[in-house]
Amino acid sequence: MTRTRFAPSPSGYMHVGNLRSALFAYLLAKHDSGEFILRLEDTDQNHYEVGAEEFIYQVLNDFQLICDEGPKNPGENGPYIQSERMDIYKTYAEKLVKSGFAYYCFCDKAALLNKRIEAQENKNSYMYDGTCRDFPKDEAMRRIAAGEKYVIRQKVLHEGQTSFKDLVYGDVTLQNQDMEDQILIKSDGMPTYNFANVVDDALMGISHVTRGVEYLSSTPKYLLLYDALGFPRPEFVHLPHVLKEDKTKFSKRNRDADLRDLLKHGFLPEAILNYIVFLGWSPKSNREFFSLEELVQVFSIEAIHKRPATFSMAKLKWFNRHYISEMEDVSYLQFVRPYLEAVYNLDGISEEWISTLLLTFKNRISFGAEIGLVTHLFFASDVEYDEDCIRFLQSDVRIKHTLEVFKEEVKIVDEWEKENIQNLIIHVGVKANVTGEMLYMPIRVAMTGSMQGIDLVTTLYLLGKEMVLERLGE
Repeated sequence: MTRTRFAPSPSGYMHVGNLRSALFAYLLAKHDSGEFILRLEDTDQNHYEVGAEEFIYQVLNDFQLICDEGPKNPGENGPYIQSERMDIYKTYAEKLVKSGFAYYCFCDKAALLNKRIEAQENKNSYMYDGTCRDFPKDEAMRRIAAGEKYVIRQKVLHEGQTSFKDLVYGDVTLQNQDMEDQILIKSDGMPTYNFANVVDDALMGISHVTRGVEYLSSTPKYLLLYDALGFPRPEFVHLPHVLKEDKTKFSKRNRDADLRDLLKHGFLPEAILNYIVFLGWSPKSNREFFSLEELVQVFSIEAIHKRPATFSMAKLKWFNRHYISEMEDVSYLQFVRPYLEAVYNLDGISEEWISTLLLTFKNRISFGAEIGLVTHLFFASDVEYDEDCIRFLQSDVRIKHTLEVFKEEVKIVDEWEKENIQNLIIHVGVKANVTGEMLYMPIRVAMTGSMQGIDLVTTLYLLGKEMVLERLGE
């Protein structure tokens, strides 16, 4: 059975890159009718961020990436939080020491740092030099019993080479002599990321490890651990980088495409998922819109790209606009109204007017919070005119006359309804002897300060008779 996992660290809030990793792991498992596992890698306690763990649960729930096993729904492979698995890591590290594939290292941190600095100054790459590699076992135990601090290092056989076939990038080979004796257990007893991952993936039966391409070159070190522990090797699926538009990588500790911000501003989970699946993957067809269920059906490893993907906010907005426009009107009104209420006081305004306003812009907004920006015209006490509008209003003597006739016609309208407003404009055209742009454009510019916008009748209806007269200087 195909078993994949999403193993985020609560050392920062999820961004689109993290979500892309979760989505690909989910699709890979579910396409093969397999299982998707959630595991929290919280061994980096120095950078633990309060609230980040709960946000992980919220995101997976909101985006319908339901895990088959995890901290909230444990199975037989738990615990699913690394800080609760410390005894497991210690046991397997000691097993490696006993079998000769690991050793105790007592090297001083400061001394190692000096060696690293010296190598950098000489423009050499640095690897641990193996000072404690062949340290006598009985002497090591004596020093441990005396309370001396130590780490446990992997003992890499520096002969031959280690190869594997990544399901995206193909054959990868690393010479064993180029591999460092990496630390498995730190001096505080915490496992390193590399070691904990191998143990957890093996014990949880993960068949396909999905992770970023930055780990591709270090995978041979993982494979040596699998072999030394007697675990079967999983398949590896390395995913291309997701870059920001300036071609730099995303970081957990900045707000670049932070999912909190996207959700807060009214980007829909289904739109975000639909967009980010294209960050490193393409379907066989030219189709662009997929539900999660449809993605499960069409997803394949073979269609994952090798080249980096660039996150585009403009493209995400395009996807989100599509999903907003496809919403049922009732659902749309429930979705978008809170964003309007967050900006404007709606007390005393009729429900019919509010619904008309919101539905008018249903196909014009790219995210929920944008409704507050595009509707400013209907809540502002006055209107500002740019230079183009001012030039237009002064360009023809007929414009001033048209607006004077328009003002007089507005005054005599009793019921401010769309049908009456349409008739009003017709009467203005007859009385001012103007048609087309010379009829509609002066009114639009005078009312909105813009030469473009929504239907003029709807614009006047939403402005209301009182505000229209105010903008005409009455």
